[in-house]
Amino acid sequence: MGKVLVIDYGMGNTDSVIRAVEECGGEPILSNSKSDFELASHIILPGVGAFQTGIKHINDLGIKPILEEQVFKHRIPFLGICLGMHLLADKGFENGETIGLGWIEGRVEKFEKTENDQKIPHIGWNEVHFEKKTSIFEGLKSGKDYYFVHSYHFIINNPSQIIATTPYCGGFVSAVKKDNIFGVQFHPEKSQKMGFAVLKNFLSLA
Repeated sequence: MGKVLVIDYGMGNTDSVIRAVEECGGEPILSNSKSDFELASHIILPGVGAFQTGIKHINDLGIKPILEEQVFKHRIPFLGICLGMHLLADKGFENGETIGLGWIEGRVEKFEKTENDQKIPHIGWNEVHFEKKTSIFEGLKSGKDYYFVHSYHFIINNPSQIIATTPYCGGFVSAVKKDNIFGVQFHPEKSQKMGFAVLKNFLSLA
């Protein structure tokens, strides 16, 4: 394993992600430098905040071309966490319609309550049910709890790219996969043993 690039774009709890990567045996670097992208064996896009702000920061930094070169041309394993997963979508509807990275077809919309006792934002521990076998969940049991903090969810066009769901507000997509691109709605860096196991599996990908 080489260096694990945690993208520095001014969004989210990067310190927690860096500590978790270290705990899982990785060598993290927090950067938005082209030279660091080129050295990375794995790339993580963390994030807490608004879709519109997140994509603006990526565009303002001018890192989309080098990010796409590493992910699509060089097939570097990529993990989007929470907002980092949302930004994979074609578009998001937080503070108006905003174009996303467009790596996974779909849209990000606000939750609608299906039961009176459900609260938005969705904060806390909830079950993650695996929809199919995949490398980042290798050796883990479906239905275990992971930690969430979000008001919006990813509506995926292609069901074959959904690898996990969570039963809240009628059910939502909690993990996605397309080739070497992974996204998780939960925060593995805050999900203790189960979350660290997901990170270790991701870091083991070649």
